[in-house]
Amino acid sequence: MSETAAEIHLVRHGETEWSASGRHTGRSDIALTPAGEAAAGGLAYRLAGLSFAAVWSSPSQRARRTCELAGFGERCIVKPDLAEWDYGAYEGLTTPQILEKRPGWQLFRDGCPDGEQAADVGARADRIVAALHAEGADALIFSSGHFLRVLAARWLGLPPQQGALFLLDTASVSALGYEHRSLAEPVVRGWNQR
Repeated sequence: MSETAAEIHLVRHGETEWSASGRHTGRSDIALTPAGEAAAGGLAYRLAGLSFAAVWSSPSQRARRTCELAGFGERCIVKPDLAEWDYGAYEGLTTPQILEKRPGWQLFRDGCPDGEQAADVGARADRIVAALHAEGADALIFSSGHFLRVLAARWLGLPPQQGALFLLDTASVSALGYEHRSLAEPVVRGWNQR
């Protein structure tokens, strides 16, 4: 396979009222809290000294605002495929609330009624991975937790359901890349750095 030196940095958006309370926030467009804005601003320091050929964001205001506060807003390109998991009927609910109605439910295994299944999110992640490979250069991505977890799984060639293994905190930075500069050897270079 072709060689590349690309490294992909993933940033989960800053805290929102819903992320702080554990509510599933897919397509609802929730703003950052003051603490989320402060943490997003702190990303500028954490990402200082890095250069990116591409800066992409989810369409959500929480991701775009995080990108802006981190100092990359002017370069940002919104990519609809970076949107968070569509939780359908479970939008705005917490996991305990869902489990009351559906005991044993697991997002990555069971998906959401009237929303997306892991395979649906995986298909969007695959399009992003293909676009990143075509870009062939360092990139910075701002999105939401569950989507970024699926993206990491697909980067590694794992089924989208394996995104369950990659926990992400708000305003965290992760990095994906390659061993030996080879597309055949995708790796996680850093994860959930806060």
